[in-house]
Amino acid sequence: MPAAAYHTPVMLEESMRMLDVQPSGIYVDATFGGGGHSRAILSRLGEDGRLIAFDRDPDAAANIPGDRRLTVVRNNFRFIHNYVRYLGYRQIDGVLADLGVSSHQFDTPERGFSFRFDSPLDMRMNCQTGISAADVVNNYGEEELASIFRLYGEVDGSRKAAALVCAARAVEPIATTSALNRALESMLPPAAPHKFLARIYQALRIEVNGEMDSLRHLLEGTLKSLRPGGTAVFITYHSLEDRMVKNFLKTGDIGGNDSMDLYGRRQRPFDIITKKPVLPGENEVMSNTRARSAKLRAARRTQE
Repeated sequence: MPAAAYHTPVMLEESMRMLDVQPSGIYVDATFGGGGHSRAILSRLGEDGRLIAFDRDPDAAANIPGDRRLTVVRNNFRFIHNYVRYLGYRQIDGVLADLGVSSHQFDTPERGFSFRFDSPLDMRMNCQTGISAADVVNNYGEEELASIFRLYGEVDGSRKAAALVCAARAVEPIATTSALNRALESMLPPAAPHKFLARIYQALRIEVNGEMDSLRHLLEGTLKSLRPGGTAVFITYHSLEDRMVKNFLKTGDIGGNDSMDLYGRRQRPFDIITKKPVLPGENEVMSNTRARSAKLRAARRTQE
């Protein structure tokens, strides 16, 4: 599959402008996917520049270009700092993370990411390991499901949704996306059923892949890995991600809590570049509707 068909990189020019790639720099693309952002970084690197790219989805391997300056880590980006050190780099010059699910993952029915298809209820970023969405839906308790729907999907009526799922699975296991959709049918608002389902599917996907915990580790690893003056660029797609990124870039803490030195002065590990999030332009949203919820935030590591 051509990389462009696999995934269209979101806010490509904006992210490259913020990242400000230096020819001899060392950079990390935390979410390789179709390789669009990675190729843009490579095009700006010189012979001595290096790029480390992460992706745990085996399908992404088909998009890896043959470039000696590129090292692809087929693992979770939560291990960014471990791999930076393992590969022999003391510090890096920049990190880019486009946190969205790829178009390929959404549009491949058997991956189970989308409620548009009748497919196995999977949703794993790496379909070769870990629990699936079917495991969560069929084995978690009602209270636990309600909590997931509320925390990760911000679902109105999370308790009722969990009760409907549990009632349906008591009749027969919920193994497919269409079975899950049917279980929730009585709750779907007539005007916009897709919006309600999108929140349910988002919540399950986040739980299955441990996305919020992985993002926390990525942010902390980015802070440890960046050189003073190095740049971090994050593209988020829902409020949970964006809040965590915003808080961390502002304070160095995912909860937004300031830390103080011995003299009571705030310790700020980043200088914020984007005082407000950068949003995709109208033309980009028209050509790539999945960009419509994207927000880009960037910050520069402070001098130590």
